[in-house]
Formats: sequence, structure tokens, C-alpha cells
Amino acid sequence: MYFRILHDESSGELSYLLADVDAREAVLVDPRGRDLPLLQSLLAERELRLCWVLRTHHHAPVMATEPALLANLEAPIVQGHSAGLVKPAVHGDMLAFGNEMVSVMATPGHTGSCLSFAWRDRLFCGGLLAVDACPHQPYPADPQALWESVRQRVFTLPDETLLFAGHERRARAVSTVLEQRRWHPFFAGLSRDEYLARVAALPSPKKIETTDHARH
Repeated sequence: MYFRILHDESSGELSYLLADVDAREAVLVDPRGRDLPLLQSLLAERELRLCWVLRTHHHAPVMATEPALLANLEAPIVQGHSAGLVKPAVHGDMLAFGNEMVSVMATPGHTGSCLSFAWRDRLFCGGLLAVDACPHQPYPADPQALWESVRQRVFTLPDETLLFAGHERRARAVSTVLEQRRWHPFFAGLSRDEYLARVAALPSPKKIETTDHARH
């Protein structure tokens, strides 16, 4: 197996490459359109065929051109809602690459149709746990759904499950279910109503620009 983390230091965004090197098949999780040359080079370097482009979430209209850019990778684009070039996925879907499987988990809240992707002992959960740290959306789209996704789905996974974020802000990009269940500032030790009150007390989101930039 081959596993690669791609980190943009300026924005904190993270992308992931998973590959079965024996079968020469791969998936990308949360790739960015502006990284196309790098992504294509990584795939060509190991002679990998890309099977899936997996997107945990999409910020429209901020990232309006992303699906069209990612279509140049010539693999199905999977996210939680269909839009043009995108293949919708639902909770429980299984996506194969080589001899490996990725399981789709519906985890709405950060955006209305967020997905997480489980592979082996790892869950790629995008902005799910970054309640106030997303560079594109500093406030959950649906706080109540986010609570249910985290507490009823993510936090019921085994303690040792590794959680890989879609972005970080001066923080660790990888943690465990045990850590987040015990110490997350919004989800650990709070009741649902206390959590909702804390989210409601966050500063009003700043205006988000509606065009793509080379520097998100």
C-alpha cells in the first residue's frame, strides 16, 4: 500500500492519496483543482490508475469550478450531492480500488451533504471536526446535524480509529476517536444544548468571496 498526505501550509488544506501498488489503483480524497499537475505526477510516478476522486464536501459558490477542474483527472468524482460532473454517494456505499475498499459514511453538518470515507483504521472526515476553523466556511451549515454526525457516527467508532482532517489551523491534522471524544472543545463533555449554545455564540461568519482563488 501507498499513502501520501498533501498539505498546503498557507491555507491548512489537506488532501490524501491512497493506492494499492500491487494492483496499481488509487483514490484521492479532497484533492484541489489547482494541484492538478502535482496529482498527475504522483499518479504517473507509480503508474497508478485513479479509480475515484472522493470529496468530503463542497463549498459553493466559493469552489464553483472545482468539479470541472477535477474532471481532468479522468476518474468518477464522488460527493454527497449530484451536480453536473459529480457522482452522488450515500451512506453505506462501498468503493473498490485494487484489493481495497472505501466505505462511505454520511456525516452532514459542516455542509448539508458532507461525507466521510472510511478505509482500514482511518476515517477521512473533511471539515467535520473543524467547527470554527474552515477557511471557506467558519460556521457549521447545520449545527444540529453536525452534532448527530459526530456523536452518533464518528464517536461510536473504535477508540483507535485515526481521524484525518480536510484542513487544520495551527493544529494536528490527525487524531483518534478517543482523543476527540475526550477533548474536543465542542463535542466532549457538553450536552447537545450546551454545544448548540456554544456554536450560536461564535462570531458572525465573515463574508466569503464567491470566486475561486489560487490562494484559498
